Amino acid sequence: MIDLTRRTVLSGAAATSAAIALAPAVLNTPARAAAPAAGKQVPGFYRYKVGDYEITALNDGVWNLDLNDGFIKNAALSDVEKALADAFQPTNVVRIPFTALAVNTGSKLILIDTGTGARVFPTAGSYMDNLAAAGIDPKAVDSVVISHFHPDHINGLRLKDDSLTFPNAEIQVPAPEWAFWMDDGKMSTAPDALKGNFNNVRRVFGSIAKDVKRFEPGKEVAPGITSIAAYGHTPGHVAFAIASGNQSMMTIVDASNYPALFVRYPEWQPTFDMDGNMAVDTRKRLLDRATADRMLVAAYHWPFPAAGYITKEGAGYRLNPVAWSSIL
Repeated sequence: MIDLTRRTVLSGAAATSAAIALAPAVLNTPARAAAPAAGKQVPGFYRYKVGDYEITALNDGVWNLDLNDGFIKNAALSDVEKALADAFQPTNVVRIPFTALAVNTGSKLILIDTGTGARVFPTAGSYMDNLAAAGIDPKAVDSVVISHFHPDHINGLRLKDDSLTFPNAEIQVPAPEWAFWMDDGKMSTAPDALKGNFNNVRRVFGSIAKDVKRFEPGKEVAPGITSIAAYGHTPGHVAFAIASGNQSMMTIVDASNYPALFVRYPEWQPTFDMDGNMAVDTRKRLLDRATADRMLVAAYHWPFPAAGYITKEGAGYRLNPVAWSSIL
């Protein structure tokens, strides 16, 4: 039983008064965070399984492309801005990510494209850091398979000192892409906008040309990985089907760029599709295949981890992104 004597009551009242007197000082003391903000993201890699194959998505940063009236050749700027706003994206820039794939078959380690090599945009170039974070040793890569010859896909074949990034890897490229970009006649008559790419292709492949293996689209480039003709973005652009056991997926690479624009509106033609009409046909064909087969699809310029499922929606399609999982 508590003894409520006059002395205990007065003692309690005094303590309460002291606490009230101190309260303003406590309330006016600035709060301090327990630790400083990190100011950076975690490594950008993500793993998932296709049958027995382990796929690692490797982020290489982003290109913040200033939006202008000519970005999409057959759509009004106001329509493009609305599409971005509907996707909760800024309407003055298009944020175009870069995500390459590594495929571990259990016996072979294969890379599909190699990133920007930190040579293209100041906001890109994290591929090698993310490769290391994912525990992938460049010397352990058996094969590098290239989809097409734009710099954000081939520059990572060389380090900043121009030495080979993957010294033990076989390098495979689409034969039609090689035939176009390595043709001196086509280079001499190319518009100025393309000459830089012709020169970059020679920088990357020139000294190793005799060792580069060229494949015809439709051929298997590694166990379970089959190339698919996907022309239009460039003359020899290819996609890839990846199959293991009774599971399969497809990476359509650059057949579709940012999904809120080019999945939702597949008829739209960005300036970097060299043959816009052919690219539209390719894009719709591959998205129709993904829809019909209900298969997992990856693309180089979709938001990380750049994979999901496609459903038909009106005259276009919708990307349903994969849900992050800690379980392979």
